[in-house]
Amino acid sequence: MPIRRAKAVDSLYAEVAEYDLVVTPDAALASAINRRLDRPQFGTFATTPRRLAAGRREQAEDRLAFLELVERTDHDWTAVAYAVGNVLQCWEHRGSLDAILSYDAYVDDVTRDVVERMRTLRTTSKRLSEYAIDDDRSVAVVGYDQLTALERSVLPDAFDRVDPFADDAFDHPPFHVFESTTDIVGALLDAVSAGDADRVAVVLDAGSRYSSLVESALEAADVPFYGGPGFADDPHHRAFVRLLRLCFRGPETTVGDAASILTRAGFDAPIADRDRHLAAADGPGPEWLRAFRDAVEDRSFAEALGAYEREAGVDLTRFDEELRRLGIADDPVTAEGVDRLAFYLRTYEVPVDRENEGVLLADAKSSAYVDRPVVFHLGMDEAWTHSAPQRPWVDTEAQFERYVGGFQRLLQSGDSRYYLVRDAAGGEPITPCLYLGDLLDEEFERFSDLDSVVHRRRPRSTGTGFDRRPTGTDPEPVESVSQSALNSYVNSPRDYLFGRLLDAPDQERFVEGNLFHDFAEFYVNHPDAVAAADTDELVDAMLAEAEAFFSAADEPLRRRTYRIGLELIAEYLDAEGPESDDFLTAASGWGTNFFAEHFDEPVDSPLTERWFEDDALGLKGKIDLVRAPTHLLDYKSGRKKRASQVVGGAAVDPPADAPNFQAALYLTYYRTVRPDERLEFTFFHFLEPMDDVIAGDADIDDALTTVTYHPCSFDEYVGSREAYDRLLDGYTDCRETFDDLGFAAYEAIVSPLTFPETTDRDELRDSAFAESFTAAVDAETAADVDAEKGADQAIRELNGARKRAFFREDLDAFESFVDERLDELDARRAGEERFPVDGLAGEPNYRRVDNRDLLLEGDR
Repeated sequence: MPIRRAKAVDSLYAEVAEYDLVVTPDAALASAINRRLDRPQFGTFATTPRRLAAGRREQAEDRLAFLELVERTDHDWTAVAYAVGNVLQCWEHRGSLDAILSYDAYVDDVTRDVVERMRTLRTTSKRLSEYAIDDDRSVAVVGYDQLTALERSVLPDAFDRVDPFADDAFDHPPFHVFESTTDIVGALLDAVSAGDADRVAVVLDAGSRYSSLVESALEAADVPFYGGPGFADDPHHRAFVRLLRLCFRGPETTVGDAASILTRAGFDAPIADRDRHLAAADGPGPEWLRAFRDAVEDRSFAEALGAYEREAGVDLTRFDEELRRLGIADDPVTAEGVDRLAFYLRTYEVPVDRENEGVLLADAKSSAYVDRPVVFHLGMDEAWTHSAPQRPWVDTEAQFERYVGGFQRLLQSGDSRYYLVRDAAGGEPITPCLYLGDLLDEEFERFSDLDSVVHRRRPRSTGTGFDRRPTGTDPEPVESVSQSALNSYVNSPRDYLFGRLLDAPDQERFVEGNLFHDFAEFYVNHPDAVAAADTDELVDAMLAEAEAFFSAADEPLRRRTYRIGLELIAEYLDAEGPESDDFLTAASGWGTNFFAEHFDEPVDSPLTERWFEDDALGLKGKIDLVRAPTHLLDYKSGRKKRASQVVGGAAVDPPADAPNFQAALYLTYYRTVRPDERLEFTFFHFLEPMDDVIAGDADIDDALTTVTYHPCSFDEYVGSREAYDRLLDGYTDCRETFDDLGFAAYEAIVSPLTFPETTDRDELRDSAFAESFTAAVDAETAADVDAEKGADQAIRELNGARKRAFFREDLDAFESFVDERLDELDARRAGEERFPVDGLAGEPNYRRVDNRDLLLEGDR
């Protein structure tokens, strides 16, 4: 069916002007009709049944009934709320308080008690059931079908029905389709100012993201509004309830868990401490929280509220009044009491005093009419669809028709209407409100399938952003970059930028990783001191250092992990550690070391934690261990990677999905220290064999991944004796073929050839290189050798060697890549262009970003 055109309020008033009383289904429509009165009126003219019966503004009778019942009974609060909701709803739809007793599945002792006690409570429903409009009054009912059974019970025997809809269809305006909720709110701000705020209404789902974004945007723009945040949304109300809940969370509460409370109470919550347990954090904020928590069970709710008020410097009289309405102000604070308080605030809307001026924020599911000249409808998605009451006393078809009728009138509110919507989120279409599918004849899946206007992102016109003042100085160029910074920048320049601007919290994995690194460094310097120490004491010291970040329940596992990690590091260094440091100059004593302080011994070996910074290359870093003159080693506590993954992660054209340039960066630097030499870089994943250690069959080699740098081009390597010997250790046919061929003939064959750049197996087999190489090998080998198969296996083996090692052209390309990135970085830091969200490989790998909440969706 089409959307029926709603009659204008002026038209409705013309139809009902001669009646003594006009009854409407919602208060906003009644108020709009009353504003059109052009004659003196004694008493009420247009109103709702509930306002008519109550003689005052409607109140949330479910909350009032709940308050009365929890004060007079000992029933569980959740059970009381459930029973009150059922009784009132059944009363509404069946017209009788006792109607609920006919539904055995919903009747229990609490329900019976609620029914009996509500007989004497002066609720609005009670007043409705006792009220009747005088028969001698002329009555018009606008939208009779929208009234419930209880509301209809007040009507006289004779009254006239007025249809709020005309006979023709409503030609709805186009849907304005935006890319994000932020764009929608921006468009709204462009259209609203403080001067015209009283003419504007915004209809949205009060529980959606739109609500908080619109409220924040209007407040920031100094545009007045009302109908927004409720009692429970007050920042200090929320903070106090969170504070009470935090008091019963146990010892694993972190500073991050309490950050919003600390901020509201006027304390600083250092970013570095966010992941640290509250019990182990220093500073006035954590100290106050601990003191509050330790004393909370000796306080009443009112006393606890007073303690918060004094610290935060606020007056929460309205919250204290609500505690007294609940009858718990003088009750001692307990975990159960806090849960009940939180349940109450979550379930019922506590009335608040509002300034009724400015932009009207109307909830799409509790409004059917908005009397403002300009109305913006935001979202209009499935969140606008009501959840039909799943109770046997509700006529679901009639209720659905009420919802659809209200939706049709809501769509037509205002003289000017704007539907601001999104078409998709996260790559998936957004489902329009269910009622649109029932009302529109077109087939559609998303808003853009309907009459719509698509809006692309554009600069905001309401401001110039942050103030910019010239500093009179040029930005200093970035001279060098570390492997971690380069990884972050290539993945997402915007994430890299925020990583430089914002502090990051100390994290458990970093604290533990540093402890293992410190042990390895200290062991190289003082193996005898470690050997003479009690390992359990070392593990205890590590646990004490890291305990602020983990649960006490995890201690046995961590104790075992720490012990195994220390033993495996010591075992490796005993067997494969450096024999001499004569080939290095003295180190600079970079950083501190936990175990050096524990043993009160210095760490001064030039082999460990060796810092380098080369501005000519633009590279810097810290080498964990120089194991030999041409062999570097890095300790890793994470999962092991294959050599091919290490090399693949350092790709530059294009970069890998998860870029990791550590090995390439360190080898690029170190080849300037040891030019024209074959170099090795080993990752020691010292926790990788932990399961095997427990099983008793660990092999330290399973924890090692080594990549090699060859100081020659790959084509030169292909023609080398090392590559030939590699083929002799390969597959059977490969070994037989090249053993028969001999090195001299092999060298003569490959010298004029160029190995293809591709690493794809099929492309290699179809290449000119493969054709020439296979033909030449076949011509130079005996007939009983399968030269074709042997050559194919050789190409696969050589390709594998290339994917598991770095060659001169690889690191040359990496040097150029770093130069390009540094030039690009300097240009962006100078303001010549923005730091984009997307990296060189396209959309960032979001598992590798550190500031996900700051990377705006759709902003590239």
